[in-house]
Amino acid sequence: MTAELVEYMESGVSLLVGTRDAALRPTSARGFGVEIDVAGDAATVFLPAPGAALTLSNLRENGQIALTFARAFDHRSLQVKGHLLSISETNERQRGLQQRYFAAFSEGLLIIGHRQKVLRRIRYYPSYAVSFRIESMFDQTPGPGAGRARSVAS
Repeated sequence: MTAELVEYMESGVSLLVGTRDAALRPTSARGFGVEIDVAGDAATVFLPAPGAALTLSNLRENGQIALTFARAFDHRSLQVKGHLLSISETNERQRGLQQRYFAAFSEGLLIIGHRQKVLRRIRYYPSYAVSFRIESMFDQTPGPGAGRARSVAS
């Protein structure tokens, strides 16, 4: 992964976590911050505790995860897929990452017309840190390259 790609992934882009249960029923949850471990080809995404129960249950059951990154103002999108490494409560250092993420995420939403009073209602903490190995990566930006596989290797 290039430094530019990691910077994009860790910026204030929209983060959607996809999982599925044993009957292949999908579920999704919004992530609030991500930390990329380039050396380990891994990521940690932060899920708010309220609303995360089904996603966490699916992850504990089968370990499969998809994380989609999308930037609202230009629709640049990327999806990574992988397998669960761990689930833990978010620590104070990670909470700081979430705070920086949310500031950038909010700024992006304000640019496209969302109102500040709506953003103040969003609660992303307490949360869980979901770490997973990145096994595949795909460009998802609308256009002729959508769906094209990218190299995960550093």
